[in-house]
Amino acid sequence: MIGFIGGGNMAEAMIKGMCQSVKVSKCQSKILVSEPREDRRKYLEQSYGVKTTSSNKDAASLCNIIILAVKPQNMETVLDEIKDLVNEDKTVVSIAAGITLSYLQSKLKTKKLIRVMPNTPALVQEGMSVISLCECFSDTDILTVREIFMSIGKVITLPEKYMDAVTALSGSGPAFIAFFIEAMIEAGVKMGLNRDNASELTIQTLIGTAKLLKTGMPAEKLREMVTSPGGTTAAGLKVFNEKGLKDIVVSAIEAATNRAKELGKTN
Repeated sequence: MIGFIGGGNMAEAMIKGMCQSVKVSKCQSKILVSEPREDRRKYLEQSYGVKTTSSNKDAASLCNIIILAVKPQNMETVLDEIKDLVNEDKTVVSIAAGITLSYLQSKLKTKKLIRVMPNTPALVQEGMSVISLCECFSDTDILTVREIFMSIGKVITLPEKYMDAVTALSGSGPAFIAFFIEAMIEAGVKMGLNRDNASELTIQTLIGTAKLLKTGMPAEKLREMVTSPGGTTAAGLKVFNEKGLKDIVVSAIEAATNRAKELGKTN
């Protein structure tokens, strides 16, 4: 059985993906969600047919895969609560930013620990999840965990040393992209479009561009295809270059990476 400690948005995204996935079938009988809020428990039960409990200890004792879907600041309390119930046969998966494998190891009696950084597009099964784990896992052991995260998007496995950069790039990335979209919409309104039209134009342009890039076309090539010498795109890109947009983006990713490192040191 798979246990979720925490029944928030990301846990729900994973439950939804699992229930819709052919690979992870009969999810209702395989999932137990520990969630303190009664209204949230009822919602998850009614929406997905899963079992719920208000007890983290129930989830830890009854499930062989335990997914820690709680905020980083709540992690220590949760681990202290369940540590006596987690034996070496159980697999524990953390999706909390900044919580390292070594920290989990110091709190729990199992070496079967996995750290995952999913991102918000998992809510529509278009997430990007990065997995880090110790070498103690066999392919069979990791298969179910990979299938869970594949049900909400794409999955890659990287050494944990890259996780801070991952947190900045794909974890924080949706907010950075949304910020740029906000700016484009505001610019469209300033140029005379109504907000609905500006939003539709911007969002569909983003979706179409992403699909083009997904074919394997390099971003540089797409930019060159759209940019005619002396044209409108060139005029706009000239402003981006003059304002140092690329340097700003790199600095933002660097700042987010450094913050992720700081959060990790506190745990």
